[in-house]
Amino acid sequence: MPTIRPIAICVFSYNGKILVCEGYDSTKGETFYRPLGGAIEFGEYSSDTVQRELMEEIGAEVKKLAYLGALENIFTFDGTPGHEIVQVYDGKLVDASLYEQSVISGYEEGVDEPMKVIWKRLDEFGPGVSILYPDGLLELLLAYA
Repeated sequence: MPTIRPIAICVFSYNGKILVCEGYDSTKGETFYRPLGGAIEFGEYSSDTVQRELMEEIGAEVKKLAYLGALENIFTFDGTPGHEIVQVYDGKLVDASLYEQSVISGYEEGVDEPMKVIWKRLDEFGPGVSILYPDGLLELLLAYA
């Protein structure tokens, strides 16, 4: 039976850019971008999820998390329907050198392949340009810009 998955993500806004992972949906033939984060485990606060996921994915410590809002994301990925409640944060990376790296190597446990993590400007997202997921995130970020 399908379930709703609670997740937490963090954008790490810096000089008009956000930190995103590049993904590909082979069914749609679509390259897309999504901030780092993941599933909230039972008994875990969503802010703790961001800290844990960033350590797991790119080995980075985070600080000064600020809650931006929640999104509901109903989607299809690789032909499989999904439904998420997304807790959205902004924050700071403890290692300042990460802000200067154009590509950060990451790893997604369970997917068993490397992740390409990059900084992209907000104006690089939208109709006719790069796709940012979850739906509604770009509008949420522009409201704070």
